[in-house]
Amino acid sequence: MPTLPNRPSLSRPRPLAAVLLIGGALAACAATPPQAPRVAAAAVPAATPQPAPAPSPPPAAVSVAKADPVTPSVEPANGARSPDQFGRWIDDFRSSARAAGIGEATLRAALEQVRYLPRIVELDRAQPEFTRSVWQYLDSAVSAQRIAGGQDKLAQLRGGEIETIAARYRVPLEIIVAIWGIESNYGSNVGSTPVIDALATLGFDGRREAWARGELLAALRILQNGDIDRARMIGSWAGAMGQTQFLPSTFLNSAVDADGDGRRDLWGSIADVVASTANHLARAGWQLGEPWGLEVQLPPGFDHARADADLRQPSSAWAAAGVLTVDGGALPALTDGAILLPAGARGPAFLVGRNFRVILRYNNSTSYALAVGLLAQRLAGGPDVQASWPRDLQALSRSQLLALQTALNARGFDSGRPDGIYGPATRRGIRDFQRSVGLPADGYPTLDLLQRLEAK
Repeated sequence: MPTLPNRPSLSRPRPLAAVLLIGGALAACAATPPQAPRVAAAAVPAATPQPAPAPSPPPAAVSVAKADPVTPSVEPANGARSPDQFGRWIDDFRSSARAAGIGEATLRAALEQVRYLPRIVELDRAQPEFTRSVWQYLDSAVSAQRIAGGQDKLAQLRGGEIETIAARYRVPLEIIVAIWGIESNYGSNVGSTPVIDALATLGFDGRREAWARGELLAALRILQNGDIDRARMIGSWAGAMGQTQFLPSTFLNSAVDADGDGRRDLWGSIADVVASTANHLARAGWQLGEPWGLEVQLPPGFDHARADADLRQPSSAWAAAGVLTVDGGALPALTDGAILLPAGARGPAFLVGRNFRVILRYNNSTSYALAVGLLAQRLAGGPDVQASWPRDLQALSRSQLLALQTALNARGFDSGRPDGIYGPATRRGIRDFQRSVGLPADGYPTLDLLQRLEAK
């Protein structure tokens, strides 16, 4: 789904370099939940690849319908926000939404039953200790079951109106179906959290208030436009909606009424889902006829430090450096390709181009973009990854990565402020250390590197 800060996939975004940090599930529950009682502290079901049972009744309520209109602030003296002040925050937001042109009927429909969802705050602030390697993520995202399901969907869509719609936007249908599969398992798991409640909770919580208020206002505009009603506007805990998990602001910018019924329905209309996803990719710069990337083999003695997203050059330049397709053939034309080593020097190598970066604009995770590209490749009858993944390597936990960053800094290899998150600064620090001890400078964090640093 289109990118948002710290978004899990049904899911959500991660830094470009965070190829190891694959948290969250691929999909959430599919069924529309029953109408919720008028309460505020409701449970939010955790994301799961399979449809989940309906959530149990929420335990406690914080009323927002009778908010005190004279209290000027929702902030207690210590700066933390208390759930019993949620109603005052809603009143303040209601005033700003009214000033932005949201009508009273929409405000009543959206906000009179709005609930504070404590579980969303827990999920938003959660920092998973244990992470998944890229191959573990791909095992799930590009599973045999998902490939078979996607091929069935493609067979149903070929030669009809849907394929014509995709062609209109000059985006391959396989790419759209791959995103559809990864985001919601082909529409079977679109989430079960009321989007209005989720975004209101995130806005009130305050960690990302400006972003959440903007998305909540966009959600109200969608309701006011008549594209969906509040009860059917469900999605992930982070506010992503529909079968390809659009944020409300992305919905306003890119959603398309392809079936001509007067509504942009990303929940129930396959035509709208395909057209909207294709439109979003096209607006992000998709180049028809250019591959997202391909698996390659690197020449002996290749400087692995050149595998960097910022080092881009035509495929002809990479070919001149000895890079070949994985089966030894010539490289296809790419205007500005970069070498990607998602598992370091011991794993497969890929040459990725502009369309790979377009997928990153959908979800800013290299593992996600790689999954979309590889799933689309398999749906089109192409091969699986040929080189072996280094499955003996253990993904570092958050605390281990924090220790690695701290040790790098202590040894004079600047990795930025230690935070337990793998990003560009950490990659540079690792590369500098690897060069100093004669290792391939791939910037990939491993337990062996941590043990070397701690031993020193």
